[in-house]
Amino acid sequence: MNLPRSSYYYQTKTQEKTPEDLALESRIEEITEEFPKYGYRKVTRQLHRDGNPVNHKKVHRIMREKGLLVKKTRRFVKTTDSNHPYPVYPNLLKDLKVTNINQVWVADITYVRIVSAFVYLAVILDRYSRKAIGYAISRHIDTALSLEALWMAVQNRNPPPGVIHHSDQGVQYAAHDYIDELRNNKFQISMSRRGNPYDNAFAESFMKTIKTEEVYLWEYRTLDDVLRRLPYFIESVYNQKRLHASLGYRPPSEYEAMLKTQNQENPCLITLT
Repeated sequence: MNLPRSSYYYQTKTQEKTPEDLALESRIEEITEEFPKYGYRKVTRQLHRDGNPVNHKKVHRIMREKGLLVKKTRRFVKTTDSNHPYPVYPNLLKDLKVTNINQVWVADITYVRIVSAFVYLAVILDRYSRKAIGYAISRHIDTALSLEALWMAVQNRNPPPGVIHHSDQGVQYAAHDYIDELRNNKFQISMSRRGNPYDNAFAESFMKTIKTEEVYLWEYRTLDDVLRRLPYFIESVYNQKRLHASLGYRPPSEYEAMLKTQNQENPCLITLT
């Protein structure tokens, strides 16, 4: 074939990975195993928090080569039943600038599939810090479920008068028992417009997170499985570890602790409750 002997015997030189590169790959795999829906930006930020100032392009390359980049997942089903006789309330969040914790709480409900049925999760978040401050799990999607989450949030936060409680127009939030509890705790009541999920986007985003980063990754078989896993994910993973780009790549609990420290150092700022 008229090829030079050197071309026939040529072998591509492969650069051996350094111990630092191997350690980096191992750490990236650990992060994506704990947080399967982390994209390369959040993985990079976590590495920076670990003290490794790696470039995001390198992280992206490693994740691509190892098949660790996030893949799209299925959509989830809405659980809102707004066909009821109870009064609904206007959306108080339109054009509102949220500047501190305990200013706006957002509430929502989703379902979790088990082998023989569904169970339901109600959650209340502080919109400013994204922290889950109340939640409840039940076989029944009713007002008792939403009330249990509200009671937990009130006990955890002892909210000042005037906090805006925002939800959809579902019967679980519009029923007299729930509205009475909100009024007893001096909440301002706010509801999304019918058929407009963007009005409660922060709660919807949390539900998407918990579905894609926890529920879809575990084969829940019984209610006990859900009762064991979901509280752990909410309290120990989401609140304590999961980074949020909107919080400067900090987890919610750390972000609230930072706000509290800043307010103690500068009394002119709004006092946190």
